[in-house]
Amino acid sequence: MTLLEVKAVAKHFGAVQVLNGVDLTIEAGTVTGLVGDNGAGKSTLMKTITGLYGTDGGEIRFDGKPMTGLNPGQRRALGIEMIYQDLALARQQDVAANIFLGREPVKWAFGILPGFVDKAKMDADARKMIDRLGARIPSIHRPVGMFSGGQQQTVAIARALTFNPKLVIMDEPTAALAVREVESVLKLIRQMRDEGIAVILISHRLNDVFEVTDRIVVLRQGRIEADLQTGKTQMREVVGYIVGAH
Repeated sequence: MTLLEVKAVAKHFGAVQVLNGVDLTIEAGTVTGLVGDNGAGKSTLMKTITGLYGTDGGEIRFDGKPMTGLNPGQRRALGIEMIYQDLALARQQDVAANIFLGREPVKWAFGILPGFVDKAKMDADARKMIDRLGARIPSIHRPVGMFSGGQQQTVAIARALTFNPKLVIMDEPTAALAVREVESVLKLIRQMRDEGIAVILISHRLNDVFEVTDRIVVLRQGRIEADLQTGKTQMREVVGYIVGAH
């Protein structure tokens, strides 16, 4: 089932044309690698999908619905989550506080008035999500700034999954991680696919892209240069498209 449709999307900043007629479709329950040199337009494309940037042409549809006029919060409510490279974690706060950041459950006074943040529910739900992921988190009560890079990535993934997304966009999730932590993150990506969640993986680490994706889309100078099935291509072919050698 087609989940995301990007049709002829264009975006410019002043005189600089960053996206130029991009067409892209994402199927539910698949992992798509999005690769390209710095400045190819990868992050800009993803930000048009999440609603952080408007478009200067074309159309984006998600789950059959046009995204025109919807802000990031509305798109998030429809099931689009993005995990940025910096993870956007509050490093002095604990796991539960980060998972529910900005969307904290509250207790209701007299059944009608919002009262205090329901910390007990946050902790219980955070623990359930961490257990569901099979992740090794020493304590949900520790500040996440005390965790390793891979553990912090796990918390960011848990935050994304808590609100039942249909699409998760991940920006360089394995950058600067140790080998063991990379495999842990790739395992979580496979788990999302197995649960029917679509994943877009932005990465410069082609080994990781080949390890976990179903398709590899190459973006070059704001255009789709290639759309390849991972199992039917090789790294040198992908590199050739990235540098414009084809």
